[in-house]
Amino acid sequence: MSDIAIRVRGLSKSYTIRHQNTPTESTLAETMLKRLRNPLSGSSSSETFWALKDIDFEIKKGDVVGVIGRNGAGKSTLLKILSRITEPTTGRIELFGRIGSLLEVGTGFHPELTGRENIFLNGAILGMTRAEIKKQFDGIVDFSGVEKFLDTPVKRYSSGMYVRLAFAVAAHLETEILIIDEVLAVGDSEFQSRCLGKMKEVADGGRTVLFVSHNASAIQSLCSQCVYLAEGHVRGIGGTSDMLKLYLAVGGDNKFVPTRGPLSRISARQSGKKIVVDAEWQHTEALRIPNLGFVIHDSMGAPVVGASPAISAINPLSNPIISGRITANLTSPLLLDGLYHLSVWFGDGHHDFVSFPKCLSFEVRGMAGIRQYPTSVVGHVFPECDWQFN
Repeated sequence: MSDIAIRVRGLSKSYTIRHQNTPTESTLAETMLKRLRNPLSGSSSSETFWALKDIDFEIKKGDVVGVIGRNGAGKSTLLKILSRITEPTTGRIELFGRIGSLLEVGTGFHPELTGRENIFLNGAILGMTRAEIKKQFDGIVDFSGVEKFLDTPVKRYSSGMYVRLAFAVAAHLETEILIIDEVLAVGDSEFQSRCLGKMKEVADGGRTVLFVSHNASAIQSLCSQCVYLAEGHVRGIGGTSDMLKLYLAVGGDNKFVPTRGPLSRISARQSGKKIVVDAEWQHTEALRIPNLGFVIHDSMGAPVVGASPAISAINPLSNPIISGRITANLTSPLLLDGLYHLSVWFGDGHHDFVSFPKCLSFEVRGMAGIRQYPTSVVGHVFPECDWQFN
């Protein structure tokens, strides 16, 4: 009997993107008048966009596999094809077992039905008997925490309630394959922690799990291997640590280009025994203190250390400037090995103009120059400590 749970061969998915050639008019009357004068003025062109191209991989039964890559790499498209929500353009997939999936808020639920009815509906769609669903029903309700609203139509649920119930259904109904997308980010931190614990329990039970997340710690703690996607292609398949290193090495998440505000580029990286945070900025008014602040978070999101010119009481510039570059060299404390996230803000020392929470990630290896200890036990920093023996 085959030990393969998922087999993908030559998988590609294309979409047609249409472009309107007519420039935008200011009023409806102008648009109609132009169309009457020239019926062809509203013509459009199109191009083919390949979200996935020639994807090949196999996942064995009982494996827990992460799918990593930048936004737009094709991760969600891959999961939608595996969940049979959309069809591939070319290639084929083979699934050996029933699939439970949680891809986005609202997937698989009928808004007019109650929470109770949707639980039974999802189970029936998965091919489960009523007895099998009833066996898991109490566990689903208890995990989701929506017992009070169980007989309320889910269209009245908040996004958090929706996700809690949807995850509880996907995790508790006994499918052989479980597919989870980044939708868990909708929940609060306590719920996310419970979800990760449940996913570990599911994985330990021998079920196959495919997990997409930008939370590197979650990927590292749950997944034994990863599929690394970039621009619709598989760039690597292998052990989680190796794939995360490859992802970060090619610029993964350690650079960030804001879409608003005075900051035009931010980066963070390890350089020997220091962490280098670098940013370029331009403002409409000259500043005496270009105040770039940052906080480094551990892989689970807890703050580890932060700094800013204002906190460090840096003297104002003698000549205010409207643009420039700021580089912060963090030499203390020394960080222990792991993946970290960076939050930044920028202002004038009195007011913050913009802030970008956990906007990028970077990896630390060998900064402290000591043998690695579990950060869950000793924390994330290596302190200078004066020892005395009498």
